[in-house]
Amino acid sequence: MSILRLCDQESATVPPQSTVAEAIRLMLARRVGAVVVVDANRVVGIFTERDVLRKLALSGRDPEKVPVAELMTAPVETASPETSPGDALMSMLEHHFRHLPVVDSMGRLRGVLSIRNLLHGQMEELRRQLHSLEHYVASEGPGVPKARD
Repeated sequence: MSILRLCDQESATVPPQSTVAEAIRLMLARRVGAVVVVDANRVVGIFTERDVLRKLALSGRDPEKVPVAELMTAPVETASPETSPGDALMSMLEHHFRHLPVVDSMGRLRGVLSIRNLLHGQMEELRRQLHSLEHYVASEGPGVPKARD
């Protein structure tokens, strides 16, 4: 399964010169925990709720005046469309992040994968497997002779 299928339909992005306040407003409007910072159609960073807490909250800086480029996380870890969901999850758990931009070979954003998207996809897969097993057991399984009357 392609991880692009698990990504949100539309990615939240801002240019590096956007203010931190603009990025936060976009995150709130989209109900997401991160925005991808894109310059000239290439991913240059990511700005997350953690960046707000760690780099801005107690700094005394005015979010209306600080460019997001100053507080974004860069370079950003990315995945390719060929990355498997399992590999994406392992990377996210290993590096302790909840959002993973998916980029093409030119560094252009194709989608943003969240840990929530991955877990939802995993739950759907487990439901399909359970349904298949229930169907298998109910039909006595292949190769098992049916009871005679």
